[in-house]
Amino acid sequence: MGELTHKAARAAFGGAIDFAMRKMDKDREKGLLDIVDLTERFMGDNFQKSSYEGARKLIQDPDSKWMRYLNRALDEIEPHVVKQTALNLGFEAAFHGTKMIRSMREVHQCNIPWLILMDPTSACNLHCTGCWAAEYGYKLNLTYEEMDSIITQGKELGIYFYMYTGGEPLVRKKDIIRLCEKHYDCEFHAFTNGTLVDDEFCEEMRRVGNLSLSISLEGFEEVNDMRRGEGVFNKVMATMDRLKKYGLIFGTSICYTRKNIETVTSDEFLDMIIGKGCRFTWYFHYMPVGNDAAPDLLPTKEQREYMYHRVREIRSMAGGKPIYAMDFQNDGEFVGGCIAGGRNYCHINANGDVEPCVFIHYSSANIREVTLLEALKQPLFMAYRDRQPFNDNHLRPCPMLENPEILQEMIKETGAKSTDLQSPESAEHLCSKCEAYACEWKETADRLWKEHPHQQKGYTNYKKRTEN
Repeated sequence: MGELTHKAARAAFGGAIDFAMRKMDKDREKGLLDIVDLTERFMGDNFQKSSYEGARKLIQDPDSKWMRYLNRALDEIEPHVVKQTALNLGFEAAFHGTKMIRSMREVHQCNIPWLILMDPTSACNLHCTGCWAAEYGYKLNLTYEEMDSIITQGKELGIYFYMYTGGEPLVRKKDIIRLCEKHYDCEFHAFTNGTLVDDEFCEEMRRVGNLSLSISLEGFEEVNDMRRGEGVFNKVMATMDRLKKYGLIFGTSICYTRKNIETVTSDEFLDMIIGKGCRFTWYFHYMPVGNDAAPDLLPTKEQREYMYHRVREIRSMAGGKPIYAMDFQNDGEFVGGCIAGGRNYCHINANGDVEPCVFIHYSSANIREVTLLEALKQPLFMAYRDRQPFNDNHLRPCPMLENPEILQEMIKETGAKSTDLQSPESAEHLCSKCEAYACEWKETADRLWKEHPHQQKGYTNYKKRTEN
């Protein structure tokens, strides 16, 4: 798609969204059905025919859980934010970007990610116990110009979705808003502790319309503040109220461990965050990253199996809760296994090191020394490409947590170095903390995989694909 054609298509899509949203004010069902028609017209075979039909059926069932969820969101979210999200996450990232990325993967013969996660800074206003981000130190930053360059280069490859973590990314909130302004055609998302979100920042978020947040929580007040500091829980609750008042999109980011897994998936906890206006919740499996990490926080195999079933219950069509729950580790079956190493995402830390994953702190490329494309072609990323998926059972997707022998092999083969500037950790030391866990989980994962074959999404290994 040429630049002029692309701009014209975006303008047409935006105009059609405006028309449909005006229609929704009078007849919401008709307006939503028009948006599905519009999406099918633009996206075509990006989605299966059954997906469009399923969306229409859902819209025509006003009493269903997900229709109530959607109606509440449309009532509470600022219309400009809704439109920008549809344009940037829908038209640009899901449609235009996806097609461009697929083409670029063939042209450049390497993984091109759908999203990039980067750390504007390693600095943080909190000092949470056991935070993996603290392993980098607190004095590193990507400059505005460096982040702008990463995004500019990314768009040339078809990447229109960018996430921020840290450190605390909102230490750099003025630069983040500047990037939202300049790259108005991209969608941005920040993982934040939530304590730096004030009225001025909410007004800026509402103005640009293309930034959403995930707020970190560990549980209720006592458990949360034990790790994050006294008073943080109440500050987060106030932040959620503020974001809801301004009509902004936000959810939670929750690391589940052996100690908090039941609490953070309980009806009581979910009802609380839903009432505060959360639209989604990311669940992240605890990873024993860093020389001082505690392996005894890893969930038991029984707890992980509980998590597998509980997340599916939460987001089921009926029952569960009206919030979209995602489990970064247990949802591998829907994305064909591990998505790191640039297959669907990669991570750039505050020192500029381009890493395969936010939890895998090894690299042989720095964005200050090479282009983004060159970084995606570094030996470690090419090793990921050649080996993904790392297991035919996508409930065992990670080359560290469930297949610890594989990460060690890739690091040794490629010569990638530890990017932990405070206390470099060898791949052998890191993976040794996962070996017993991987062995214990395998039996349960294999049983679950056999029990649910209808949900498995295949992904063909690159080498096998080229050999056939």
